[in-house]
Amino acid sequence: MKKLHLVNTLLISSALVLSHANAADAPSADSLVGKYYGGIHAIHMDIDVHRLITANPNSELDHASGMGLELGYRYSESTEFRLSHSILNLVKENPGFKEPDGSSTALDVLYFPTQQNFYLLGGVDYLDIVESKPSLNVGAGYRHYLNDRAALYFEGQGDYQFDNHHKDFAAKIGFVYFFGDSKKPVKRAKPAVKPAPQKPVAPVAVIAEKDTDKDGVVDKRDQCMNTPMSDKVDQNGCTIFEEERLTIELLVNFDNNKAIVKDEYLPEIRNVAKFLTTYPHTNIVIEGHTSKLGSESYNKKISQQRADAVANILVSKFAIDESRVSAVGYGEERLIEQGDSNAAHAANRRIEAQIEVVQKKAAER
Repeated sequence: MKKLHLVNTLLISSALVLSHANAADAPSADSLVGKYYGGIHAIHMDIDVHRLITANPNSELDHASGMGLELGYRYSESTEFRLSHSILNLVKENPGFKEPDGSSTALDVLYFPTQQNFYLLGGVDYLDIVESKPSLNVGAGYRHYLNDRAALYFEGQGDYQFDNHHKDFAAKIGFVYFFGDSKKPVKRAKPAVKPAPQKPVAPVAVIAEKDTDKDGVVDKRDQCMNTPMSDKVDQNGCTIFEEERLTIELLVNFDNNKAIVKDEYLPEIRNVAKFLTTYPHTNIVIEGHTSKLGSESYNKKISQQRADAVANILVSKFAIDESRVSAVGYGEERLIEQGDSNAAHAANRRIEAQIEVVQKKAAER
């Protein structure tokens, strides 16, 4: 009976040979992922010679055999977790001692290096043999699939108990059945087939279609053949235009009771004249205003004089056609400052003008 570890070695070697010969019988690993399985097994254990039923050296145990159940889960294509429990019938070496009951409860991780039949295992085994002690176990096994869900397995393992340095060896034969449906259809694992060498294919020459004006639209679809390279174009190759709004404003202030334009405002009036020249389709209305000092009729008159003074400069000094220039006096009707301070009165003594132009501008690429 002490040669059981040799039997285990032969069992594992046989499993390795069978795994190579029958790997195609196994369902693919990805079809098992996420499935649970249950099983039943028979176990035979070669017990360490130093395990004694009593303190008597002649009360050593010889071996044990029994049955058990297990529950497992396929976590990934190469990894499973398994919880098993076995009831052990302990057999003593010499007569005259009562044979105790025993059990094994193990939590193992099974690793399938080729994701097929052969696997390695390791875990914690809580052995109850005379006394209850945990041990570490390692081993290997082979699973032979009967169909897509059912399989037989053969397994050998060794246990090492740290407290008393006991070494036990066990062999199992069992049956497992997978439950549930996998997310992927079941398919059989197939041996890799080396593809036949392919003859090199000569590259096919690609003839680029002509785009004369380099706008990204080929000539056969381009309806505007000479668009500038800086312009953004539509699907027909024509320039895309965007509206651009241009505005210029003029503000001239006057001294109290005066309608004389000061020289400091001439540069601003010149800029307005350039704008009118650049956009000849535009006109300008110059609005004259006063503070609220003085009578309403007087303020109306002097606001008109102020508007006329600026209009005359545009016509006489900067050659703007008088038909494009209008002047109107509002007096004190449109105050921008309501206070009675000198600063408020100075701000209200003014002329205002504004020109706005909306034009089309090519969008930039």
